[in-house]
Amino acid sequence: MKSFPSIAIASGKGGTGKTTVAVHLAACLSGQGHEAQYLDCDVEEPNGHLFLKPEIKATEPAAIPVPVVDMDRCTACGKCAAVCEFNAVAMLKKPMVFPELCHGCGACTLVCPVGAIREESRGIGTVETGQAGPIRFAQGRLNVGEPMSPPLIRAVKNRRDPAAIALFDSPPGTSCPVIVTVRAADFIVLVTEPSPFGLHDLTLAVETFRPMGLPFGVVVNRADPADVRVQDFCRRQEIPVLAELPDDRRVAETYARGELLFDRLPEWRDRITELWARIEERL
Repeated sequence: MKSFPSIAIASGKGGTGKTTVAVHLAACLSGQGHEAQYLDCDVEEPNGHLFLKPEIKATEPAAIPVPVVDMDRCTACGKCAAVCEFNAVAMLKKPMVFPELCHGCGACTLVCPVGAIREESRGIGTVETGQAGPIRFAQGRLNVGEPMSPPLIRAVKNRRDPAAIALFDSPPGTSCPVIVTVRAADFIVLVTEPSPFGLHDLTLAVETFRPMGLPFGVVVNRADPADVRVQDFCRRQEIPVLAELPDDRRVAETYARGELLFDRLPEWRDRITELWARIEERL
């Protein structure tokens, strides 16, 4: 195992138990004496804090640079609109900027031949850092109505402590925010459920992550012995099933109270410990 690896916990859809797995991995590693850091990259709806209950020690604004065009200097050459891959600049008689689409790459500023474009900061959210007992903690909070989450996710990832095992709690799905979260991770844990929707979205996730060349395995949450469609898929695709976590009403009750499972259901510590051992084998 490499020293202090980074693990991304992802899912093809919401509601599979991704955050449950992520926060309990953090608690498990901490309980074993490892230096662990939990980073909540699900910036549109971060909820790991509900279970880890961190003391937030710092809150910092996050912003991206967006272009502002000096119309008096602009020659309407159209190079700024042509270079923008995100259609954040449209060319009419003069350039029109759509700040909500801008990724802050700065290309339009660089290609303007007359220096008519400057950049100004646009706030997109905040990054909070703190401590949840021995667990280092970071999360992003995207501003309400803000569509541009990838830059905030990168800001959260920049708070990674290189002296700890990093656990990135990814947004659900397979879109850009997920790619930004899992990129450069040492391993991806894909959490799914034994349902037609769970299998469909797991398939999409596998099709997304496999071309990236990143190693990954699957956790089947709320496993049903009578429904093994996910396990069959993983066997055909030669994907390791890292854990099968049982469907248990007590888990839902504990989750609804915002509590970790280890105190009320000590057998879950053994399950998560075994899960970590299987992840560790693949690092």
